[in-house]
Amino acid sequence: MNFSQSLKLAQKNLSEQLSVEVLEALESTKFISSKIIDRSLKIGEIIPDFVLSNQNRELIHIQRLLKKGNLVISFYRGSWCPFCSLELKALEQALPAINSLGGTLVAISPQKFVDSTYNQEELSFEMLVDRRNQVARKFGIVFKIPEELRIYYENIGIYLPRYNGEESFELPIPATFIVNQDGKIHYAFVDSDYSHRLDPVEIVTILRKMAV
Repeated sequence: MNFSQSLKLAQKNLSEQLSVEVLEALESTKFISSKIIDRSLKIGEIIPDFVLSNQNRELIHIQRLLKKGNLVISFYRGSWCPFCSLELKALEQALPAINSLGGTLVAISPQKFVDSTYNQEELSFEMLVDRRNQVARKFGIVFKIPEELRIYYENIGIYLPRYNGEESFELPIPATFIVNQDGKIHYAFVDSDYSHRLDPVEIVTILRKMAV
């Protein structure tokens, strides 16, 4: 089963497990997040400079990573999201190919503890903690879950303040940016549908073309 098929199966399972009312609430967040896509960073723009802590509580400066070569930045919502988990696993599988092409991969989330996800999923790329979505906001991909919809998340066990350590109820739209050594965005994938992700196979294809 390839990555696209895995995402479709996860969506099917979610539809079968949740009530119509909850599914409609989740669909509402897609509409809300779609309104901010136009504000997200685009191809040709320069990413902001930032420093975030990783799974080992070490500070990682993005400029240091850019010196190594092209950079793949994946924003994900949290370990509670099944689509995010599938994406992280697929990225791990693609990591040898990404590294062989001179690329570096980092995943960024507002979740306060990424070390548990790092160990549970047996990952080997940097996972960075973006408290209060400060970096995601600079990329223009942050949206807020309305108060009237939060109860639906809580009803299925997703209480965001417990995961993120603060009560803004803000999340990043799942997004992937492929950046060259100058910090310029070469490719940007931003989709308001949380079940849609950039296939790591496509990431490898893009990096291969950049290496030519």
